[in-house]
Amino acid sequence: MKITDVKTYTAGQDGRNFLFCRVFTDEGIYGVGEATAWPSIQTEIHHKASLIIGEDPFNIERLWSKMFLQTHGMSGVVGAGAISAIETALWDIKGKAFNMPVWQLLGGRMRERLRVYTHANTADCARELVDQGFTGLKMGGIEHCIRDITAIRNEVGDDIDIMVDLHGMPWMTTRDAISMGRRLEEFGVFFYEEPVAPENVEALARVSEAINIPLAAGERLAYIFGARELIEREIVDVIQPDAGRFGGLAQMKKLAGMAEAHYIQFAPHDGSLGPVGEIASLHLCATLPNFLIWEHRTGDVQARYEVMAPQPEVVDSYIAIPEGPGLGVDLVDEEIERYACELLGGRSSYAEDNTYDSQYVYARFPRKRWLG
Repeated sequence: MKITDVKTYTAGQDGRNFLFCRVFTDEGIYGVGEATAWPSIQTEIHHKASLIIGEDPFNIERLWSKMFLQTHGMSGVVGAGAISAIETALWDIKGKAFNMPVWQLLGGRMRERLRVYTHANTADCARELVDQGFTGLKMGGIEHCIRDITAIRNEVGDDIDIMVDLHGMPWMTTRDAISMGRRLEEFGVFFYEEPVAPENVEALARVSEAINIPLAAGERLAYIFGARELIEREIVDVIQPDAGRFGGLAQMKKLAGMAEAHYIQFAPHDGSLGPVGEIASLHLCATLPNFLIWEHRTGDVQARYEVMAPQPEVVDSYIAIPEGPGLGVDLVDEEIERYACELLGGRSSYAEDNTYDSQYVYARFPRKRWLG
């Protein structure tokens, strides 16, 4: 079997973008993958495709190395995102060819189902999701964080796990991240995610040492090399690679092994990813001894739930492990065509008049708005 072509597909709605790829072979089998939806990653997928045309798709590590070494040390998450999409598609091809699910190729499953959490930023939303069966909820953002988690905890009680994501704001000081973390301790937070920007590992280490709740990070990193320091220094309790930009399922599997040696748990980031990448991480997590919880996006744009089939079904905060060959899903071509778009490349953090319009560029707004 030889690789004959690589194609990319985009879909979007209301500012949400998805970037998929298919890798085709001369035996009629193709695989699907997904990457973070940046125009630069779409371009890089096509650059890397030239390296694998004519190759055996089963030699996944060999092809990964060819793609990685093409721009070694110079492409960061852009190169890793392109590799993620292509490598995921290669696993899909191999699973289809051998009539096995990808989780079987990755070592076999540890469990029959995975625990799932989703997102809620208000007490009303949290109540609705708990009534649907969810037992884990994540709230995001900084403004009025303590007010909101107080309302959510009062609404859902102590048996529901609550995660808090500060989104790695570049203006967040280490001292303020520690202050927030200490305030969150009383709420029994399941984990405290990206309290400071990922560029400063020392800041994250200081937060880790100063608070008594589990710390989570890793969604903006590429490859095992980028996550090594977080693992070796045991700065985090939960590592969160993103299947759309970390560098592929094999890299994520290696990262999970590194984390296991340091008693660090594995909970992949899926919040900004689309449905194919989400399913790819599901296959991986089925194989991991140190898997913690799986992120699932509910209430997203309708395109997310129409461009791929079948859709995962969550029952009482758990999802069953897929049984079909490969990833067990495919793109729905007519829906891809209907939602086709040009990738936005991320919205600017500044308004046209240079005023702040994004939480990512707020100057430190009054502390009472988030610590009060």
